[in-house]
Amino acid sequence: MKTLAFLIAACLSQPAWAQGYPNRAVRVVVAAQTGGPDLVARIVAAQLQVQLGQPFVVENQGGANGIVGAHTVAKAAPDGYTLLVYSSGFVINPAVYKSLPYDTERDFVPVTNLVSNIGLFFAVANSLPPKTLQEFIAYAKQPGVHLAYSTPGVGNTWHLAMEQFDNLVGIKMTHIPYKGGGPATAALAAGEVQAMFASPAPLMGHYKSGKVRVIAFTGAQRHPSAPEVPTTAEAGVPQYRHDGGWFGMFAPAGTPSDIVEKLALETRKAMQNPEARERLVKLGVEPVGDSPTDFKKFFFAELKTYAEQVRLAGVKPE
Repeated sequence: MKTLAFLIAACLSQPAWAQGYPNRAVRVVVAAQTGGPDLVARIVAAQLQVQLGQPFVVENQGGANGIVGAHTVAKAAPDGYTLLVYSSGFVINPAVYKSLPYDTERDFVPVTNLVSNIGLFFAVANSLPPKTLQEFIAYAKQPGVHLAYSTPGVGNTWHLAMEQFDNLVGIKMTHIPYKGGGPATAALAAGEVQAMFASPAPLMGHYKSGKVRVIAFTGAQRHPSAPEVPTTAEAGVPQYRHDGGWFGMFAPAGTPSDIVEKLALETRKAMQNPEARERLVKLGVEPVGDSPTDFKKFFFAELKTYAEQVRLAGVKPE
């Protein structure tokens, strides 16, 4: 009922700002290079272009764990023509960086939570002998074994997942940050690193082609895109669970509320399009498309949740 009410209210309430919006191209800044947020943003942007009749141009701005792209949008005119798509790394950064070039809480308006990841895959290089999670843990504990893992940067969901895992099972691997989920997963496939936690979207291609070995999934149940992969509980580490974060859409602070509401409504419609929804599900993500009000509540709650996760993982602010 809440979703239906949101859709009806948004349709009936389109004041002057939103009536002519958009009348030119909309810039969608993805705070990552290649990887999950990029893939999701391009699917949604393509459908928004069809619905609204104007180009939604996706622009990748990775670097510094998404801070570069976020800063670009924070400085943009609050007119609805510059948007941000960012992962849950957005709410982690305040806890892992001593200073940011923007205010996470005041410089952005949450538009909608695009998708959620129900968990992360634990993947290892094909060159490693372990075939199961328990074998990997035993192997990593052997004297003289030095392993490295890749992530899209410092302090993101994948990084926290690995640090929490290492602390739990009593191993220590070297963190190698890359500029995005795509480069990080490619590094594992190339054998530059030996392990990683990763979202399904950037990892599945490497797994399905046999370039990496996936040995566990951190969700409560097996992932539908790889039902042969056991959960961490099934793999012998029942005390370890980790969700895979989310990808959200934001606008600069001061963007008219009716434009924000229209964007949220149209984005939800875009993700309900059968073809777009099928493409998203195949990436291994769960479409959300909530209202700006609901996403704002979720966003601020996540800031507190991840700050505590950073503390427990022992990640020191840079």
